[in-house]
Amino acid sequence: MSRSPESGRASEARARLLSTAMRLFYAEGIHSVGIDRVTAEAEVTRATLYRHFAGKEELVLAYLDQADQGIRGQVATAQASSQAAADRVRAVGRSITEGIRSPGFRGCAFLNAVAEYPDPTHPVHQAVLVHRQWFLNTVTDELAGVGDAPAGPAARHLVMLRDGAMAAGCLFDPKMVSETFLLGIEGILQARADSAPTPGAAISGTGMVR
Repeated sequence: MSRSPESGRASEARARLLSTAMRLFYAEGIHSVGIDRVTAEAEVTRATLYRHFAGKEELVLAYLDQADQGIRGQVATAQASSQAAADRVRAVGRSITEGIRSPGFRGCAFLNAVAEYPDPTHPVHQAVLVHRQWFLNTVTDELAGVGDAPAGPAARHLVMLRDGAMAAGCLFDPKMVSETFLLGIEGILQARADSAPTPGAAISGTGMVR
């Protein structure tokens, strides 16, 4: 079915509003950027904005949804790069450092957003928690394929390393931060590998390796 000119213009206006909001919210902060600034730079009227978004909060949630989709796609691409779990974890780590080294890097969009919306019941705060739970679940599943110890603690360690790298990446040399982060991932993977039973080791009746 062909799309009407009106619907095409509406879609273009929404896309322009969202891309403008994403750029401004990420670069300058959410609270510091008002609706008038977004509409002016997107070259649309306030009425047009309110036809697509109920208000600024809905625009912020759309911004975070776009960021979430982008990161999920990035991680999926990294996961598809290898069949070995350890190499998939490394690939996810490298994809994070690509962001840290990119021009205009301003840290994690989700950590930045939650700092502006500290109320845990606020929809923006909740959206951040959903994204972070997905990432934690993803790395937990991948690390479960490396070694035999429970993967939860290692996954939480990796997420904390990632958070630190994202914060440091816009304060210090991104190359140094990226290298340090990847070394941290190697340490986690080595610890996981060391937790695996030695091949051919005998298992006692109590389940202990002998």
